[in-house]
Formats: sequence, C-alpha cells, structure tokens
Amino acid sequence: MMRGWAIFLAMNTMPIGAAGLDSQTAEKLAQLALDCVHREYPNKIAHLMNSDGDAKPPRALTPAFHGCFDWHSSVHGHWLLARVARTFPKDAVAVKAKVALAKSLTVENLRAEAAYLNGSGRTGFERPYGLAWLLQLVAELRTWPEAKQWAANLAPLEDAAVKRIEGWIVKLPFPVRSGEHSNTAFALGLMLDYARDAGNKSFRSLLEKRARDFYLKDAACPFAYEPSGEDFLSPCLAEADVMRRVMAPAEFQIWLTRFLPNGKFPLTPAVSPDPTDGKLAHLDGLNLSRAWMLKNIAAALPSGGMPRKAELTAASLAHSQDGLRAVTGAHYEGGHWLGSFAVYLLTDRGR
Repeated sequence: MMRGWAIFLAMNTMPIGAAGLDSQTAEKLAQLALDCVHREYPNKIAHLMNSDGDAKPPRALTPAFHGCFDWHSSVHGHWLLARVARTFPKDAVAVKAKVALAKSLTVENLRAEAAYLNGSGRTGFERPYGLAWLLQLVAELRTWPEAKQWAANLAPLEDAAVKRIEGWIVKLPFPVRSGEHSNTAFALGLMLDYARDAGNKSFRSLLEKRARDFYLKDAACPFAYEPSGEDFLSPCLAEADVMRRVMAPAEFQIWLTRFLPNGKFPLTPAVSPDPTDGKLAHLDGLNLSRAWMLKNIAAALPSGGMPRKAELTAASLAHSQDGLRAVTGAHYEGGHWLGSFAVYLLTDRGR
C-alpha cells in the first residue's frame, strides 16, 4: 500500500464535473505521483538486453524515470507534478513536487536516459506513447520559469525523442488504431501540442501531414466496436481529437459529420470489473480520456453546431463523472497512472 493514503481515501472520490482543478484535489492527485515516481518496485520494464551486462535494476537503466511501475507512467507522473506545481505555486504541494522533480531531473540522470534511449536495438522503446508524454513534460517545464534548468537538462533526451519519432512517423505505412499505448492518433495529438509550444515548425508540419495522410478520408468510425476489454483510449475519439488540431473549425465540422454521423452519441462510460487487475483498470482511464477528448472535440466545432456541441459535452460530463470517481488510489494498479489522466482532464491541457 502506498504511503499517505489514509487522508486520500477518507475523501475516496474526486470532484465530479468539469469545474477544473482546485487546490485540494490537486494535492490529492499529486500525492499519487509523489508516492510512485521514486518507487522502484513493482516494475515492468520493456528492456532489450544485448549482453549479460544489461541485467541491471530499473534505477540503473533509467535513473530519472524508474518509478511508477513503468517508464511512461513515471514520465507522466513527473508531468503531473510539474503541472500541479506550476498551477498552484504557493501551495505546500508545490514544494514537495519541486523536491521530487529536482531529485529526478538531474544532468547525470537525463544523460543516462538519453544514452539508454539511443542504445543498440532500442529503436522501438516507448514509441510512441512514452515519447509523446516525454515531450509533454518538456513543454510543461518550458512554460514554468522556475523549471528552466530542468527543461535544459532534458534537452539531450528531448532531441533523441524527436529524432526517433521523425524517423519512425515518415515510414509508418498505416496508423495503429488500438486502444492502448501503441495508438498513433493519441500520440500525434500530444506531440503536436508539444511542437506548437516549442515552436518546432518542421516537426509540427510533419505531424500535421501524417495526421492528414492517416485520417483525412476516414468515415463512419465503428464506435460499436468500442471498447475492447483493456482499452484506456478510444480509437475513434483519439482520431477525432487529433484531427480537430489540424483543421479549421468549418473543415473539422464537415469531417466529423462524415466520421461521426449525427444522432445519439453511441458511447457510454465503461466499468472496470476489477481495479486490482492492471489491465482491467485501464477502463477507468478510458472514461477520463474519453471525457477530455469529447470536451475538446465539442469546443473545436464552430458556434453554429450547437446541437452537436451539446451532445458531445453531455457525453463528456458523463464520462468525467465516472472516470474521476475511480481515481481513489486504493490500488497501485490504477494509482500509479490515473492521477495524470485526471490532471490532464481537469486542467484542460489538450485545449
């Protein structure tokens, strides 16, 4: 059991609705990350070994991001801490978050991370999900004056991640349409936001082009097939959420009408049958990611599309309610990552 949960579980649910992130909730969600970013075990590593010498513990392989069960969860756990500390700079939680970030984001740790990423045979390491979240972390730190040194320390890893994505995305023949980490559309959305924030015009242009290559001609997404049993992303909504980033509102409305015909929204909140099962706990995250995607898709429509906006907004609220209820921290299987999804939703990061 993670430390500090007596207070957290006394509340046992997150605020319901779309009012945004308040200070009390931010502290509770930050505690999820604080309790895992330096917790090494249990640990699931996707580690390609080239020799016996590569048999090392997680803290030696990836010293900055060895906690939170897996590399990508550690990365977006650090993003959560940066997001909360920047949003509530005068709160006590900001001090705790900055201590944790300082411990992880040292020059030495991040040089080792870059060396690991660039190691022989690791072309597919955390591609695209973990690398997309890494770029989100960089973007968050760059917008926070107190974090400029940490952002600078991340530069070697940032550069390696961008080059890795550039080399991959130009060759990818078809998008991956899963509801888990390999989903192409979700990663494209995160990376586009980073590219715009960073002013990286060439990377942004490449990502926008590939999004149009992959999805521009799509129609009648099979919402009836969703969700698969271990999804934490909606393949259909992830696609729409990236396309609203690359289209003007009028063009997006035309595309969305073809992609998601008018009528009652076909998705309802999912229920995890066992939140102690790491894979089945994904369904709690699915509700959170659907909630922010629906909200963002609705916001991207022109003002004349009010019936569709209202329909999507209502669906977003329903998913938000169920998703936030599940962020209790009672089980490490969900506690090590659901807080990041809750903060992403409540702070409107994707907007």
